[in-house]
Amino acid sequence: MQTYLETPTGSFENLQGYNFSPHFISIGEFKMHYVDEGPKDAKEVVLLLHGEPSWSYLYRKMILPLSEKDYRVIAPDLIGFGKSDKPTDPTLYTYKNHVNWLKDFILSLDLQRITLFCQDWGGLLGLRAVYELDPRFIRVCASNTFLPTGDIPPKEEFLKWLHFSQEVSKLPVGKIIQNGCVTKLSPEVIKAYDSPFPDESYKAGARKFPTLVPITPDNPESENNRKAWEYYKSFKKPFITMFSDSDPITKGGDIFFRRMVPGAKGQKHTIIEGAGHFLQEEKGELLAELLSQFIKDNPV
Repeated sequence: MQTYLETPTGSFENLQGYNFSPHFISIGEFKMHYVDEGPKDAKEVVLLLHGEPSWSYLYRKMILPLSEKDYRVIAPDLIGFGKSDKPTDPTLYTYKNHVNWLKDFILSLDLQRITLFCQDWGGLLGLRAVYELDPRFIRVCASNTFLPTGDIPPKEEFLKWLHFSQEVSKLPVGKIIQNGCVTKLSPEVIKAYDSPFPDESYKAGARKFPTLVPITPDNPESENNRKAWEYYKSFKKPFITMFSDSDPITKGGDIFFRRMVPGAKGQKHTIIEGAGHFLQEEKGELLAELLSQFIKDNPV
């Protein structure tokens, strides 16, 4: 009995600005899609991790500029998103399963010398992957993300989003991306964000993600995130933040990283002006330039 859905390939035809060849790898019983651009024998890998409810399309403005710098650029679609398989059983979507799926992806591709760029849930997962697969990572860039333990009460803006995501009859993915941006997106771009989800049956993962954020101290993953924070308190590898100025949910979160992570000291931390939560959509080219400079400034 099939326990997942595959978005028809026709849903992804003629997407604006997204002409990358698809790649797939088996992670357990599911197929995970990823973009893989730049030299396959490159000395360094840039791993771009999306969050909720986006997919690798979010990184289309960053992938080409970074790959032209001779980095191998990997942008996966998390299980349940993009071109990856979408399990239909909501109970399969746990924080721990998502971490394990990501770790299996990294190990299966044998990615080494990784610079991580992570935003939203890409940080909740990616920062855990760095902690658990430390030798494979050499730099980290955190962008509009956090590593919550539930020990600090969530912002009211997040609670509103949580309630909306669970109560709305149809989850309007493209509209959610638009609402998370300062600038107005074209109908073609909004359609591209909707493309992985032909109907509500494909959105089990997108529906579940908001409920998995540790907002109470007794969340199943709170303790693992506390352990990760202890790890980051002695993390001396280069660590930089690139948060935007107009994201009410994560605004100010960069301060925690800058104060607590030793590797963040002396870095050129940036507040991206004129961008909302999905800053890769609005300022992707600038982020690629800043990330490339971060790598250049911190040779490893």
